[in-house]
Amino acid sequence: MKFYRKSSEEVMEILDVSIDGLSEQEVQKRRLEHGYNKLDEAKGDTPIKVFMDQFKDFLVIMLILAAIISAALGKYESTIVVIFVVVLNAILGTVQHIKANNSINSLKALSSPVSKVLRDKMKKEIPSNELVVGDIIFFDAGDYISADARVIEAHSFQVNESSLTGESESVTKEIEAISQDDVSIGDMKNMVFSGSYVTYGRGVAVVTDIGMKTEIGKIASMLENAKARKTPLQETLDNFGKNLSIAILIISGIIFIIDILRDKAIIDSFMFAVALAVAAIPEALSSIVTIVLAFGTQKMSKSNAIVKKLNAVESLGSISVICSDKTGTLTQNKMKVQKLWVDNNIVDSDEVNDQSLINKLIQFSVLCNDAIVSGDSNIGDPTEIALVNLGNEHNINEQATRNAHPRIFELPFDSDRKMMSTVNAYENSNLMITKGAVDTIINKTHKILTSNGVEILNDEVKAKIKHDNNSLAKNGLRVLAFAYKEYKNESRPKLEDEDELIFMGMIAMMDPPRLESKKAVADCILAGIKPVMITGDHKITAIAIAKQIGIIKDETEALEGHEIEKLTDDELYNIVENISVYARVSPEHKIRIVRAWQKKSMVVAMTGDGVNDAPALKQADVGVAMGITGTEVSKEAASMVLTDDNFATIVKAISSGRSIYVNIKNSIKFLLSGNAAGIFSVIFASVAGLAAPFAPVHLLFINLLTDSLPAIAIGLEPHDGSIMKEKPRKRTDSIINKEFIKQVSTKGALIALVTMIAYYIGFSSGSHLVGSTMAFATLCLSRLFHSLNCRSKASVFKIGVLSNIYVILSIIVGSLMLLFVMNYPPLMTMFEVSKLDISQHLSVIGLSLIPLVAVQIYKLIKDNNSTSHEQIDKVNHLSDVA
Repeated sequence: MKFYRKSSEEVMEILDVSIDGLSEQEVQKRRLEHGYNKLDEAKGDTPIKVFMDQFKDFLVIMLILAAIISAALGKYESTIVVIFVVVLNAILGTVQHIKANNSINSLKALSSPVSKVLRDKMKKEIPSNELVVGDIIFFDAGDYISADARVIEAHSFQVNESSLTGESESVTKEIEAISQDDVSIGDMKNMVFSGSYVTYGRGVAVVTDIGMKTEIGKIASMLENAKARKTPLQETLDNFGKNLSIAILIISGIIFIIDILRDKAIIDSFMFAVALAVAAIPEALSSIVTIVLAFGTQKMSKSNAIVKKLNAVESLGSISVICSDKTGTLTQNKMKVQKLWVDNNIVDSDEVNDQSLINKLIQFSVLCNDAIVSGDSNIGDPTEIALVNLGNEHNINEQATRNAHPRIFELPFDSDRKMMSTVNAYENSNLMITKGAVDTIINKTHKILTSNGVEILNDEVKAKIKHDNNSLAKNGLRVLAFAYKEYKNESRPKLEDEDELIFMGMIAMMDPPRLESKKAVADCILAGIKPVMITGDHKITAIAIAKQIGIIKDETEALEGHEIEKLTDDELYNIVENISVYARVSPEHKIRIVRAWQKKSMVVAMTGDGVNDAPALKQADVGVAMGITGTEVSKEAASMVLTDDNFATIVKAISSGRSIYVNIKNSIKFLLSGNAAGIFSVIFASVAGLAAPFAPVHLLFINLLTDSLPAIAIGLEPHDGSIMKEKPRKRTDSIINKEFIKQVSTKGALIALVTMIAYYIGFSSGSHLVGSTMAFATLCLSRLFHSLNCRSKASVFKIGVLSNIYVILSIIVGSLMLLFVMNYPPLMTMFEVSKLDISQHLSVIGLSLIPLVAVQIYKLIKDNNSTSHEQIDKVNHLSDVA
């Protein structure tokens, strides 16, 4: 029901309530029908279910099957190691997912604990959750509103709806019906909404909706229905895991059949196939990605970006669109005077001099004002607070001025006449000072104060005032006019006394952009990221701010909420790339905009601070909430919180995310190239008719222990600032592409070659066990050295051998672990290795260094060619300039 289109009498009739209020009997009846005024509880998964869900991954299932088979064949060491890793991964995953989503509880906390209602002709206070549809509810300044209601009385009644609309400016409430259809929340001036609060005056309203049917309840529903998406890396690894598992099954099956045809024992053939599966599966991959992301979040927290969900770090690196709320995110969330109009001239507020007319205008703006500013404490309407702050900036102290010119009478602001007047003692007489809308004030003035004194306000000057007012308004400024006259009556002024005034001037203000917003937007554009402003504010104001900070160039890039309402999802999808500013939008519109971008395979970030932002924050790939001004709801819904409320901080976070993604990619490249080496070695041995060069426990040792530390160390590679000059990757871009597979295969083949040479050396000089031990040691050590190759595209000499000390330490620790396993008798038995002599040890070390040396020589040649091309390009550029 669109109650805003009905008169107050019609609303009372529809809701079947009289001016005496509801009876207790009727209240009970309606409570049975509508329930209590509360939001539904969010239902979360139990810790046990979250833990069990960690075992649904296909790779994990494969590992568990391998462990069961190993146990059946008596290979208990392999079984223990595999089960340990699988359970550890499940615990890590559970810890990350079990952070309960408290968004619904935070929404509930916004409700006022008590409300003043009329029941059985008596005014009483009741708990807010006991409100029912049809209750007549009373509001005074400072009251929270706990249900949606239609206003039936308004006395200078102003409400702050920033938690719903995102706009800090209070809305003056009216009782008249609104004829337009499809009106946004911000324009429903005869309605009040749960979650907002009264800033001025008083009002009476009749409850129209409670609980989940309120506007804030609809947001709660959207918050539950908004689905968190997997990150591009998660999608890539999931797809890779499935494809790898299928490939493993096929290859293992083929190897198993070949061995059977060669009359090998079924058990030996099966163990060979298991060895191949163990070699192929990167058991520690998910743990390593989690650990690298965790280190990334710790580093980002020192830069004022608190990451709540680990996968958001990786998503940050691929953000291609930032949908940002305006108020409090791109702007300062406080009104500030920008321009003053005095004596036919517009003056910037920061260029105001000591001219008497300007000082008088500022002084009068402080007197005709109810705001109180004391240190960090601001009480009153944001517009009036801005006027008091202007006075303080020019040594016109609010309290001293009001004490010197005490208020005698006042006519409070009224939405019908759009004015406010006060009568103050001023220089041996009483002055009526009036402020209000320019069009209204100018119609009540007949003279104007100029530097030459008071003059007649002729049509030419009126036209100039109107022109300048329109010009200021088009730039997104809110303009107030001021006038005065001598008040000679001793009685309280009447509305008709607000006439024959002397026009004094205009003051224009706005919620200005943050100082760092313009640079942050420019940095985003340079990085190939499209900034989009989404606001509940008016289109003119939104466009003005967007132009100032560089989001748009002309008005054609802006769209209003009522226009979005008329578009289908497909139509919005077709135009979304051409729109950079959305004004007067609702929470539903924000989600539609985010989804339209996501449908284009874009990775979307959404920044905001209000309750109205929460559903879109949750729907976005990365929801970014403001830590200082943000509501608890927005913080809970978001995956990242900015502790300094600085839009520029998200740009730093994106840079960190991109670097972390590159590091993770290099870590995966390191792991898979090593695993590929193991696969190639096993396949070669099978084709050559040799015994398995490794025991399954060998490969588990390498994959889980000696590989893990270097992979984590690669993930800690220092950031490269030039990464923000690159375009963001698309969601559809896979981390494992043709080039990636080529590099993994080539380097894996090189490591496999030296590994099998080591096997032949050991086999020819001793036995299969010696050959297997040398192959194991060479594969292990060459993979450790290979971590230096995987740090960057450039050679270690260009990036610095010691620039990542963690990689060096991981090689040392891994080598010591290998040495311990190969020389400590109990471990030698567990890991099925033989004692090697000095020459065999030297052979292992020499062969293990070959892949490192070969790859570094190739990278050095590549680096030199790249440098030569860059120098030629510079010379050509200088020649063109000359």
